[in-house]
Amino acid sequence: MADMKFAATCLFGLEKFVGETIDSLGYKRLETIEGRVYFEGDESAVARCNVNFRCAEKLYIILDEFDAMTFDALFEGVKAIEWEKYIEKYDAFPVKGHCIKSTLHSVPDCQRIIKKAIVERLYSAHKTKVLPESETKIQIEFFILRDRAAIMIDTSGAPLYKRGYRKDTNDAPIRETLAAALCMIARPRCDVLFWDPLCGSGTIPIEAAMILKNIAPGINRSFAAEEFKFLDKTIWDKARLEARENEVDTPFEVWGSDIDEEVIEIAKKNALSAGVSGCVNFFVQDVKDISTHSKRGTVVCNPPYGERLMDINEAERLYRVMGKAMATLENWQIYVITSDEYFEKHFARRADKKRKLYNGMLKCTYYQYYKNQKTCKK
Repeated sequence: MADMKFAATCLFGLEKFVGETIDSLGYKRLETIEGRVYFEGDESAVARCNVNFRCAEKLYIILDEFDAMTFDALFEGVKAIEWEKYIEKYDAFPVKGHCIKSTLHSVPDCQRIIKKAIVERLYSAHKTKVLPESETKIQIEFFILRDRAAIMIDTSGAPLYKRGYRKDTNDAPIRETLAAALCMIARPRCDVLFWDPLCGSGTIPIEAAMILKNIAPGINRSFAAEEFKFLDKTIWDKARLEARENEVDTPFEVWGSDIDEEVIEIAKKNALSAGVSGCVNFFVQDVKDISTHSKRGTVVCNPPYGERLMDINEAERLYRVMGKAMATLENWQIYVITSDEYFEKHFARRADKKRKLYNGMLKCTYYQYYKNQKTCKK
């Protein structure tokens, strides 16, 4: 099969990491916009990217792109696609998508037009007037941005942050894709202790351990495209074998602690499911008691924001406790993500660097503290 065009979607702010993975896999980046990276590759990219993406949410095959300022233009553009190459007579093909800053702004109307165009094309191609949609599901997705339509097939199925290891969670879990990005920014190293002292169900320490062991995040889950008949089935075995061969077994220290004994037990189970149970030390401890004799270390944490866990006043009190406790970690680097705009004031230190990220739809800041920390003026 000739080279395809792909779109990898991600949370805003994570495009850099998605692009770097595309580069490392040997594919050609074409364009990056907010929340989306476009690239070219052969059909092996469907398997290799789904298995290896740490920070992407979905991987789509782009079938065509065209201008669509009217429903007629949308209908004709979709109908011109050779759908019979992708959708067999009994396959299901639901349609969903988004319209952004475009003349065609009604998503339900666009869904209806696209579905109708595909049906008419398949009626003719398969020489039938009945499409049962009873077998393999081929999820069609459209993305209309500034009157330019991209018609795509979802290859991932369940979002890529669903690694498969997190069987249980606490009440406000961080997405695995965002947790991986927080770790990558903090650069976990084999000779530096990595610690999340508010670890909840363990996502951040688990993602750090997977990075250090170079475990492909999608190695133990399935993907929608594994059922697609138009793709070579062998690409999946090859991608997983390649990922297994790239794993490393270098010793390192990753810790996760939390005041809640119940969530620590959940974290241990999740680590076991992720294949890193022997690599992460989970234990019960209040963050106010944080201390270590290690000369070098990195703290990465996602404390409650006062949105779903705690109220805002409780969250602010926690930030003050964290600031006082972490001031004892001389020569450590500290990374904290929160939506609180006044975090530095409560933490009592000005960050050396700040980065805007999104936790789902919630705008957050990733506060980064290095060795020489300045006291924040009150």
